[in-house]
Amino acid sequence: MPTSVTYTAVRDVKRSTAEYLAGLLRDHRIVTRTRKGRRALGCFKQAVLVLRWFLDGTRLAQLARDNGLSTSTAYHYLYEVLAVLAAGAPDLSTALERAKAAGLTHLNLDGTVIRTDRVAAPGPNGADLWWSGKHKHHGGNVQVIATPDGWPIWVSPVRPGREHDITCARHHGLVEALNRIAAELDMPTLVDLGYENVGDGFRHPHKKPAGGELTEAQQTYNKVIRGIHGVCERANSLLKTTFKALRRVSFDPSRITKIAAAALVLLQLEYDRPI
Repeated sequence: MPTSVTYTAVRDVKRSTAEYLAGLLRDHRIVTRTRKGRRALGCFKQAVLVLRWFLDGTRLAQLARDNGLSTSTAYHYLYEVLAVLAAGAPDLSTALERAKAAGLTHLNLDGTVIRTDRVAAPGPNGADLWWSGKHKHHGGNVQVIATPDGWPIWVSPVRPGREHDITCARHHGLVEALNRIAAELDMPTLVDLGYENVGDGFRHPHKKPAGGELTEAQQTYNKVIRGIHGVCERANSLLKTTFKALRRVSFDPSRITKIAAAALVLLQLEYDRPI
């Protein structure tokens, strides 16, 4: 019997999450005027198929066999769900508006590199576009904004792994937006030294001067900033530990944009917490 027939094929996820996703797919089929009986799987079975991929990292070939599909159809079903879910992820302005409405004391910003199996692609000066020198593997850089307790509220589109966090942040307009919200609401953004000297709205540790030492006050400040900002690591960890699909992506790296956005939506659904 195909394992997708029963909901028990999906571990560690509420049934309501699968049902909500099935509802989104039903609405999508109505909008796209998909005729009844034209699909090999119903909306709920398609939702379960994709949740298995997200949560357990089940290979598409296996999911295809379990559901009596061709591998190409399984890929099509996955890409369709990614698009439907990603469409529900908040954009930057919406996420910041929610943060303002919630009266947060500060925000956290950190980047994470999502590993990918895809190899060499030429970049500037002949450098490998998706190779992360810091992490020593191919991957895509995704910026994550989190609440003071480390709950992710926004994920960026993917950038090549070779780019530093500050370069990615500038590309996405984060520096300007987060400086502005800090000035308007006294809501600073805590970061690590990878975002050094990007504006008064950011708080990061003091860098040890060349040939010198930090003052006692600077050392104390660093301990406080690192202690508070350290919670931000929970946001990236929560996404990657919840969804095995985010630990290694075997598709074109550009698809990480929708995968990360879809994962954020699923996480918010599962915990019923947008912020």
